[in-house]
Amino acid sequence: MTATLLTIDLDALARNFRFLRDTAGVEAAPAVKADGYGLGALAVSRRLLAEGARTFYVARLAEGEALRAALGAGPVIQVLDGATAGSVARLLEADLTPVINSLEQAARWRAEGRDRPLTLHVDTGMNRLGVTLAEARGLAGREPVERVISHLACGAQPEHPMNGRQLAVFREARELFPAARAGLASSGGIFLGPDYAFDQVRPGVSLFGGGPRDVADERIAPVATLEAPILQVRDVPAGDTVGYGGAFQATAPTRVAILAAGYADGILRGSHPAGAVWFEGAIRPMLGRVSMDLIAVDVTGCIAARPGAMVEIIGPNRLVDEAAAAAGTTAYELLTRLSSRAERRYRGD
Repeated sequence: MTATLLTIDLDALARNFRFLRDTAGVEAAPAVKADGYGLGALAVSRRLLAEGARTFYVARLAEGEALRAALGAGPVIQVLDGATAGSVARLLEADLTPVINSLEQAARWRAEGRDRPLTLHVDTGMNRLGVTLAEARGLAGREPVERVISHLACGAQPEHPMNGRQLAVFREARELFPAARAGLASSGGIFLGPDYAFDQVRPGVSLFGGGPRDVADERIAPVATLEAPILQVRDVPAGDTVGYGGAFQATAPTRVAILAAGYADGILRGSHPAGAVWFEGAIRPMLGRVSMDLIAVDVTGCIAARPGAMVEIIGPNRLVDEAAAAAGTTAYELLTRLSSRAERRYRGD
């Protein structure tokens, strides 16, 4: 085999969903945007539907249309971009619910949305999407709001004072729409306690194996395993360099395995110099820069290193948060950058 292999463990995904739902004690509505955080939105959503999920969040209209085609009638599919110009006919055709982010979108949905109720996003301090609290006051009593949501800027940092400030603003917003269901917390917010749960939580990265604090968490099962085959093993003498720019120079004779994976497969270039893989019972460092199609790994003293042997780049032995930290980023970015070039296999389907 010469292809990079991405295995998605749907049973682990289901365990994470049940754990996050039970921890929150309320409805868990999966966020499956960005193609299910890089793992295949349609396949993961079908499994989550079987596990009891009834509401799903996507970012783009096209994501929602594809998800509706896959899941059929019944589940609520919320589109976080909202009722953007020219989108309403398509939203209605696919029975999608736009998350209203502005007064302009609210007016558009009222005019074109056939009197359907809306989900209102109130900005509680993150200053991205959402109406202000003052604008929400102006909509109260005038719009058929069935759900109010917001998003925590620092949910992964439990001690950050912004969490409490946003919670206070969100409580004010919810009081404006007493009949509406409410949702504030995503993966990190689920672990801030029951005050943040309201009626619904929106788990994302922790469904797919990322820790809720942007570090590995033993309560979260790894879902994705990315492996690549060794193409060649070579002996590099002391003083020689490996890869572009001569970024690694051997200080002693080094046995080097060249893997069939690179940044075209989603292995971040920033992995140099802290990147590592798992092979034959040990963490083994990457050597030199990640290139488009290849990675060099130190396998000195490992007699099992040979062409065709598979090496774990992320997985149960090299957790996604650890691999992301080595590249100076988070599991969110690492997962969503995984390339379609890898052969994909679903386990537990």
